[in-house]
Amino acid sequence: MNKFHATKGVPVGSLSPGSPPLLEFAHVTVMRGEKKLLDNLSVSIREGEHIAILGPNGSGKSSFIRTVNREYYPVISTDGRVVFRIRGREVWDVFDLRSTFGIVSPDLQYTYTRNVTGREVILSGFFSSIGLFNHRITPAMEERAEQVLRFLGIEHLSDRPMDEMSSGEARRFLIGRALVHDPKALILDEPTNSLDLHALHTFRQTLRTVAQSGVGIIMATHNLADIIPEISRVILMREGRFVHDGPKEEVLTDAHIGNLFRVKVRVRREDDWYYARGY
Repeated sequence: MNKFHATKGVPVGSLSPGSPPLLEFAHVTVMRGEKKLLDNLSVSIREGEHIAILGPNGSGKSSFIRTVNREYYPVISTDGRVVFRIRGREVWDVFDLRSTFGIVSPDLQYTYTRNVTGREVILSGFFSSIGLFNHRITPAMEERAEQVLRFLGIEHLSDRPMDEMSSGEARRFLIGRALVHDPKALILDEPTNSLDLHALHTFRQTLRTVAQSGVGIIMATHNLADIIPEISRVILMREGRFVHDGPKEEVLTDAHIGNLFRVKVRVRREDDWYYARGY
């Protein structure tokens, strides 16, 4: 069981060079009715990589995450070019994906705006349920929940109902819910929406702690300032396509970000954080 020890000095993705990618897409197109959400996407993500998918609202970031999570499925290709693999496998039980990906999304937080304690939220991750209902909680589950609470530094909030927490506090419990299965990667969809300045700082520090523990980060965001220093690769997305993919210092430039958001910007780097300012 993952005790949240960081792997010092070694990129996690390089630990098993012969292993298949964590995630591999090739020529993936997703349709919803007549609308094309993803357009011929190809990408390979190694285990342990920390990646940001950056793009404006409506660019397809959430659709990409829903495709990874098997909520959406690619259009079947007649020529066999479509590749859709997770850890080298094309066929997965949706419940088995819980041990590979932990998902944190605005929809999940909205669903959890109810009288459920933080501890119950974390334990519900074992069952992919909203609350515990009649599920049987084992001592091992209780122990794991305590580990997660300590790791995230939220033990003092564990008995507080979610509908009495701030947005930032609630989001940290959703991260805890996603971590109970020791996922290979934590996937976050617009993770800092609705957070105030203090909550932003705390939440980003939480993400840095998770990244340093060896859990990969795959973050979809429209905000450069969400890209924590541990993220080394950035993919730019627009109109359902990946338009740039590479090391963040090569991708986060005035020209690339200006073209992505269709506005003139000046990208500034400060202590390995990136910010965009208008002219």
